[in-house]
Amino acid sequence: MRLVMGMVVLVLLQLSSSAKAFYLPGSYLHAYKEGHELWAKVNSMTSIDTELPYSYYSLPFCKPKDGIKKVAENLGELLMGDQIENSPYRFRMNQEESGVKLCVQEQPLTENEVKLFEQRIDDYYQLNLILDNLPVTRYTKQNDSSDVLMRWTGLPIGFRFNDENEDVHCIYNHLQFKVLIHPYDSMDTSVVVGDGLMVKMSSGDDKDLDDTFMVVGFEATPCSILRDPIAADSVKQYGKLPEPRCNPEGPFQPIKVGERIVYSYDVKYELSSIRWPSRWDAYLQMEGARVHWFSIFNSLVVIFFLAGIVFVIFLRTIRRDLNKYEELDKEAQAQMTDELSGWKLVVGDVFRAPRFPELLCIIVGDGVQIMGMAIVTILFAALGFMSPASRGMLLTGMVLLYLILGIFAGYVAVKMWSNLRGDTTGWKSISWRVACFFPGIAFTILTVLNFILWANDSTGAIPISLFFILLLLWFGISVPLTLLGGFLGSFTEPTPFPVRTNQIPREIPIQKYPSWLLVLGAGSLPFGTLFIELFFIMSSIWMGRVYYVFGFLFVVLLLLLIVCAEVSVVVTYMHLCVEDHRWWWKSFFTSGSVGFYVFLYSINYLVFDLHGLNGPVSMILYIGYSILMVIAIMFATGTIGFLSSFYFVHYLFASVKFD
Repeated sequence: MRLVMGMVVLVLLQLSSSAKAFYLPGSYLHAYKEGHELWAKVNSMTSIDTELPYSYYSLPFCKPKDGIKKVAENLGELLMGDQIENSPYRFRMNQEESGVKLCVQEQPLTENEVKLFEQRIDDYYQLNLILDNLPVTRYTKQNDSSDVLMRWTGLPIGFRFNDENEDVHCIYNHLQFKVLIHPYDSMDTSVVVGDGLMVKMSSGDDKDLDDTFMVVGFEATPCSILRDPIAADSVKQYGKLPEPRCNPEGPFQPIKVGERIVYSYDVKYELSSIRWPSRWDAYLQMEGARVHWFSIFNSLVVIFFLAGIVFVIFLRTIRRDLNKYEELDKEAQAQMTDELSGWKLVVGDVFRAPRFPELLCIIVGDGVQIMGMAIVTILFAALGFMSPASRGMLLTGMVLLYLILGIFAGYVAVKMWSNLRGDTTGWKSISWRVACFFPGIAFTILTVLNFILWANDSTGAIPISLFFILLLLWFGISVPLTLLGGFLGSFTEPTPFPVRTNQIPREIPIQKYPSWLLVLGAGSLPFGTLFIELFFIMSSIWMGRVYYVFGFLFVVLLLLLIVCAEVSVVVTYMHLCVEDHRWWWKSFFTSGSVGFYVFLYSINYLVFDLHGLNGPVSMILYIGYSILMVIAIMFATGTIGFLSSFYFVHYLFASVKFD
């Protein structure tokens, strides 16, 4: 308990300075000389009403002269559906421009293009532009009568306008950019100047970086301007068009068949006091931040109180029972064996092998691998190694850690198998199944969902090349390491059971209530440690919000492990007290039933927070990914509960001498 409290204090102290949360010593600043060209990039279009991301150039927007080029993506970005590409948006550092012509559509809009535009606007798709690795943001009023501004990432494609009782779709064809810049000041780090050369700074080099600035913010305001495409044809790209007027009353640029749309933009620069290490803070201070911090603090207080009460009651009850039994002499113990009921009477059956022992060992091995991956990943993220600035790094780290931790999965599964059998016969089969069971489930679900994404031409679809890469990583790293772990586990001696198992199973008395009710109900306690944080995690996954409080998430994960272990042990003890020796699977599902509550919460989140996804395809994708998440949570939490109960039962019966 003191260890957990100390870790909480350390994490809270680290998170109290958010300005340094995502800046690591030795990282590179990007500084640009005045007048240096900056090129914005574009990411996939996303929407909170559908889970189908699409390529930016799936709509007839302006394209770069040199052609569309994809920016190098890592494994995590590909799995998340990010598709970062170059764009024709060009800026010059600290040089303001107004009415810059981007392009004029060469061909008039066709009927199919108009329908596609209207569909994307009605589905609230957002354009995601990136400048110097910073996503574009915009501000909107909370309501018409309020001066409170709300910050959003991404820019809407257009809007629906009622013109003479007719709904007309209009496009935002003019963007007013505002780039926040900060003059370079001496810092103990390396700098990457605009031409890509790394400069090691020293006290005498500062004058070489005069008139050098760093991008610390990227904002935009979209507007719709009706322009004459014929007049705009006479202006070269990046030339100056007539002074733009973003009039909220119109006239707007409609999306109609035969229209040629003129695209333009402004760019202004604003000196900011924001320093480079703090430039991501604005993206982390989204709506509901205060509620988030208050909820997390409240959750920690409640969970510490709950864990302490359960822990104290459990210790006092078990210790009193053991002391009472050990104070009796052998004759009295023999008499009590005939008269008393309780966990003493199942001594000859408590270590009887459960049904489907192979499956239990396989799931426990996979659960160890999943839980180990979660703990290490969240710990590294809490220390700042997986910041939002490193796109896809979190998911890439999770995949690589899962592959490497296969060695522990194989070892634990074979060790548990040897405990049940008394020898290691069949360890190769167990190791192979551990290496293929959960990855096989995940691969099957992802393949089915991927076919759906392919059929809809979504950028969320995993490329076929990545499928082969994942298979290569699976069979080239995870499987050999799992087999190696099983091989090492085959050399360990089985844990001897403290009591002998009878040949004939003891009859289990009829229970007053179904045991599954207790098992399922007990899962609500560990879920209580998770559900507040689960809302912000779900919002990050499905609504595009930036999740950043990994320190608190790590603390919540530790509390979840403690409560899972305690609840599983208490329920196991209660089953033994009513002479039910079938505790193996029940101890697993006592804490593993957290997954059931997570699934119910995901349905609740779909109905009340996402307000129903748009179309059956998005619904299938949401449910599919939710099922995969639930299975992983069930395996991980169930493993913690089972291992805790196993060592508790072993300790309990080893503490009392039986004839």
